[in-house]
Amino acid sequence: MTSFTPTELGRRIGSGLLSFPVTHFTAGDLSFDADAYRANIERLAAYEVGGLFAAGGTGEFFSLTASETEQVVTAAVQAAPEGTPILAPAGYGTRTAVEYARAAERAGADGILLFPPYLTEAGQEGLAQHVEAVCRSTRLGVIVYGRANATYSADTLARLADSCPNLIGYKDGIGDIDAMTRIYTRLGERLTYVGGLPTAEMFALPYLELGVTTYSSAIFNFLPEFALDFYGAVRERRHDTVIKLLNDFVLPYTEIRDRRGGYAVSIVKAGMTATGHGAGPVRPPLTDLTEGELAELTALIAGVPAPTA
Repeated sequence: MTSFTPTELGRRIGSGLLSFPVTHFTAGDLSFDADAYRANIERLAAYEVGGLFAAGGTGEFFSLTASETEQVVTAAVQAAPEGTPILAPAGYGTRTAVEYARAAERAGADGILLFPPYLTEAGQEGLAQHVEAVCRSTRLGVIVYGRANATYSADTLARLADSCPNLIGYKDGIGDIDAMTRIYTRLGERLTYVGGLPTAEMFALPYLELGVTTYSSAIFNFLPEFALDFYGAVRERRHDTVIKLLNDFVLPYTEIRDRRGGYAVSIVKAGMTATGHGAGPVRPPLTDLTEGELAELTALIAGVPAPTA
């Protein structure tokens, strides 16, 4: 049973860095490695985080079956210490998303990240109905993920905020500063705003001025101390430190990430391997980094300065 009301969860999510753990697969048949996954959740939860998002985008939600997703979320709930929020995914068509939301409750999750509907484009009215149906199906707090074919206008989010008391957040994976300004100006503190662009550290400082107090850090999976240092520098507006960390690690990291489609996830699993926390390969249609790219990433990670005291 969840330890957080939707309002409490919204406040908690916005108060710290968010971790989107990878999902561990075996090297042979690419099945879910539950024991290794639980151990990793325990490792990550030892740090101060605003919440853990099980089976999210970095966790390869798109490659998991519905039953596997419930297994992953259940394992995260079981492994996380009391007081650490666990959020589960919901997505695809509206009825399927409702089933995912109900499964999240069964698994004991504290909240839901609602991914865009599968494949098809949709207008604002259809997107609003989609979100309303999911919110009505659960008592858990819901964060909507604006990305790809799910581009929510400020008017639509305002309507949803009025009609869905358990809508607690908006995750932006679009990167439209004009739209984000309109959303934050219109809704203010009604929602918690999450930065959700790939390698969110790239956008963390400018987005902070738009009310985006937290973001989903994939880097946290394999360099948690670095990720927390970066987040602290952003929240304290230490611009020189942020720029240095961008130059020292984040920008070279994104150069490797951008070499092939899907590497935004693959490079995270490679980072786990490079730091001695191997999580197995990615599932198709993703592909793993080449041996040369893994060596390049390993050398880059080795040059990261020690965390601040």
